[in-house]
Amino acid sequence: TRGTVTAFSPFDARADAEALRKAMKGLGTDEETVLKILTSRNNAQRQEIASAFKTLFGRDLVDDLKSELTGKFETLMVSLMRPTYIFDAHALKHAIKGAGTNEKVLTEILASRTPEEVRNIKQVYLQEYEANLEDKITGETSGYFQRMLVVLLQANRDPDGRVDDGLVEQDAQVLFRAGELKWGTDEEKFITILGTRSVSHLRRVFDKYMTISGFQIEETIDRETSGDLEKLLLAVVKCIRSVPAYFAETLYYSMKGAGTDDDTLIRVMVSRSEIDLLDIRKELRKNFAKSLHQMIQKDTSGDYRKALLLLCGGDDE
Repeated sequence: TRGTVTAFSPFDARADAEALRKAMKGLGTDEETVLKILTSRNNAQRQEIASAFKTLFGRDLVDDLKSELTGKFETLMVSLMRPTYIFDAHALKHAIKGAGTNEKVLTEILASRTPEEVRNIKQVYLQEYEANLEDKITGETSGYFQRMLVVLLQANRDPDGRVDDGLVEQDAQVLFRAGELKWGTDEEKFITILGTRSVSHLRRVFDKYMTISGFQIEETIDRETSGDLEKLLLAVVKCIRSVPAYFAETLYYSMKGAGTDDDTLIRVMVSRSEIDLLDIRKELRKNFAKSLHQMIQKDTSGDYRKALLLLCGGDDE
């Protein structure tokens, strides 16, 4: 993997559970111990620690973290304790809960996860919340944005294999005719092609599209669509090109300018820490001439900052 967090060795779940209990017992909390342990163990190991914690003390580790910690630091530590697919399912549940939908979260998760990950998220959602994720999402969204989400939720993208040049040419022409050459836009064509073709096929389609039209596919989407659909289609295209580059951009904008979008920062740092955070760091440095480490350093503070920097796993000079 290209993650910054890997399995810790030598690992002793009981010793970690005891250290965490000691750090949170009595008056005051030793936050340093909590963050050091939880950011240096991988998710599977954190689940073993939670299990040992319950066995040894008859207490729920997550409940203890919630009662002993506060603010963004608490959110980050509790997020680290969620099993991977539960983490995504939980984020999606909160994105469609209550008044107003957080389209940004739906877009980020469903555009970037692999078909296998999406299938696992749907399954876990059903187990955890006894509800069908697709039904929940269709109940809260509408129009072409909803249709593209539903296509992504089917998790039926063609597997990567040999690319058929004839089909590449055909898809590029179809997209050209559906957008630039048409008065109005045939959104359905964009949804079908971008939502179902394999990653390697689509990369070739984007190159061919540029040759035919003289535009990058992103420019066309920008001109031909708007609102949530535009953001979703662009996210899908960016993830087809490079998932780490997409997340580098997401992290960059979560901290750029005044104020920090902590929800996004936490979500990306936690969800990518074991997958491709090293690549994300590299892309951020390459595309924005910024170091993730330095951005976090500048934009956050306290134990929250310490924990994020440990997850970041070093600086890119």
